[in-house]
Amino acid sequence: MVLGHEGAGMVSAVGPGVTHVAIGDTVLLNWATPCGSCFQCELGNEHLCENNSPVAAGANGYTEGHAHPDGTMYLGKPIERSFNIGTLSEYTLVKASAVVKYNCSTISFAAASIISCGVMTGYGSVVNSAKVTRGSSVVVLGTGGVGLSVIQGAKIQGASMIIAIDIKESRLAMAKRLGATHLIHADKKDKGLLKAATAVKLLTAGRGADYAFECTAVPELGVAPLAMVRNAGMAVQVSGIEQEIPVDMNLFEWDKVYINPLYGGCSPARDFPKLIAYYETGDLKLQEMITSTYPLENLQDAFNDLLNGKNAKGVIEFYQTKYV
Repeated sequence: MVLGHEGAGMVSAVGPGVTHVAIGDTVLLNWATPCGSCFQCELGNEHLCENNSPVAAGANGYTEGHAHPDGTMYLGKPIERSFNIGTLSEYTLVKASAVVKYNCSTISFAAASIISCGVMTGYGSVVNSAKVTRGSSVVVLGTGGVGLSVIQGAKIQGASMIIAIDIKESRLAMAKRLGATHLIHADKKDKGLLKAATAVKLLTAGRGADYAFECTAVPELGVAPLAMVRNAGMAVQVSGIEQEIPVDMNLFEWDKVYINPLYGGCSPARDFPKLIAYYETGDLKLQEMITSTYPLENLQDAFNDLLNGKNAKGVIEFYQTKYV
């Protein structure tokens, strides 16, 4: 398998009929490639495309062992590419709908690359899915790359209180730099983060926050945001937990809403230009989220740092030039 589902780069060639990009254009890679005509696409849910999504339930995306339309081969056999784009490679051949052109002379490929999943997922979960309102209170559980993007999305939306929760002081410090107004240093032994939830309620007049976003990818914390929100508040499970976990139904009382958005409800042609624009105005920090960059030969170091929780975002760079 060719890994990698986030990426940015430069177009080297285009197929017949491709008109929205040309050789030399800088582009963001997008793994949710809408067909534009299926049931979900016609509803506006491009990220849930029934024909092309590699992850949406019921979709007919390419699966392991199936040849790709571009004929990606290794030793004479079809090879799977992560999310149909496989960005841990110097070149990748993708559908036209997998690329979105951008024009920004100040953004590095590394900073642009993280937009295409982690940043989009965090920002979109706030803006497209939860529709966080101005003046509201927001809790963010976990301040890795996705959590930091939730924090920035909440700031862009005008949330008045943004509470960041993490077990790592270094990540909380980054969360503060990127927009968190309050920090809670959690204890790893705090089951379900119930003690942290008590701290949240102390900060929110005893009732809980308006919104809480789970960004930890820890299965046991899948329902933890429910303990953080007020009655009729919204809990958002962002990190894609798919394991079976026990749920205390008391956490749903009363009138609480629990949602599990995919890819932040992304519409690439709509959302990617917005994110680039926010970067250009300084409202979205991208370079600041990149803890480390690596050449391809140090890929194992990148994986080790990922597994050890060292990085907010670690990026593989194939080219020495910083800016396009």
